[in-house]
Amino acid sequence: MRRRGRKLARGWGASNTTRGAVLDRLRKVFSSQKESVPIEPSTNTLGVNPATGKPAFTTEYAITYDLSDPKGSFKKIGRMLLDEMISELPSFYEMPQKEVDWVTKSLEYNTQGGKMNRGLITVKAGVQIMKYQGRTPTNSDLCRFAVLGWAVEFLQACMLMADDMMDGSLTRRGNPCWYKLPDVGLLNTNDFLMVEMFVYKVLKRHFGQDECYPWLLELFLETTFQTEVGQLLDSICANCTLEELTTERWTLIVKYKTAFYSFYLPVALAMMTAGVRERKAYDTAKEVLLMMGVYFQAQDDYLDAFANPEQLGKVGTDIADKKCSWLFAHAYHEHGTDEARALLDTSYGKCEVGTPEEESIKELYRKLELPELFQKYEDETEHKLQDFKNQVEKVGLPW
Repeated sequence: MRRRGRKLARGWGASNTTRGAVLDRLRKVFSSQKESVPIEPSTNTLGVNPATGKPAFTTEYAITYDLSDPKGSFKKIGRMLLDEMISELPSFYEMPQKEVDWVTKSLEYNTQGGKMNRGLITVKAGVQIMKYQGRTPTNSDLCRFAVLGWAVEFLQACMLMADDMMDGSLTRRGNPCWYKLPDVGLLNTNDFLMVEMFVYKVLKRHFGQDECYPWLLELFLETTFQTEVGQLLDSICANCTLEELTTERWTLIVKYKTAFYSFYLPVALAMMTAGVRERKAYDTAKEVLLMMGVYFQAQDDYLDAFANPEQLGKVGTDIADKKCSWLFAHAYHEHGTDEARALLDTSYGKCEVGTPEEESIKELYRKLELPELFQKYEDETEHKLQDFKNQVEKVGLPW
């Protein structure tokens, strides 16, 4: 039986058993670009940067990327990238073996083991765009799309490592958060910064000689800053009054903290690498993708309160952490009562995970019929997305 709040927007090609399934629709939404002109990668005429040196470029791929086994093939590329990055540490950076082992452990613990939705979407979108352009992706094309997908996964990993420590989260993907391990603690600060830098090492090694390399760099830098803006909006809620945690603030938080890097970035990378150059195509893609990203985060907020840790992959801490969540914003403002606000004033952000006080807030959400409100929100979002169909088709994108 479907859990409350788990219904995904109908018609968006989704499984009803995973909160990330809405991403699967992206390969259909952006499977063609009628106005785009393929631009083959060309050599970067600037050559090796004389200020940094250390040229190490990967231009050929021994791995055979099998589209009939997308996750297996994607994991192979991930393993290749880890091996490449780790192999550079002693020779390029004089790193002793103990530190090499530490970085290896950090990368494997924090970048592997997830659902890999963002990375897989990058590959799917790239394949569909090239097919519509009348081109058959080569093995090299597939591997390069996967490399970009892994760059997104590394960015995701570093953001989660920082976010977990700031939020005081306990688990991630069913395991203790990296910073919670006995020998890690505050070393996590340097670790997540190193994971972020590996994003740019991967880009340089695999795209550093390409014409689109500066644009790829700019896209990652801009998206990272957008995400950090969202992180600030989220983190500073600890210094806000409950009256300030509104639905408008929630929308701003999730747009910048989640939607840009989780939804727009993977598709934009595929479009750019496949040769799409029209600004209008990117603007249209961005608008619908950000809408999907906001919906996705609303679903995540709902699950934080009502899903069990096994289903969620972590222990929900939004209530204890005083998060500006979809549930809280509606309970305190649009759908709140004086009694509800009094309870939230007393306990929200002031209780521990798993305590009776936390459970009383969840019961309040039920009493205010927020699960039913969330289902209504899902239906409304579905209709809004369907209304987007004409706008998408007008710029030559399929629905």
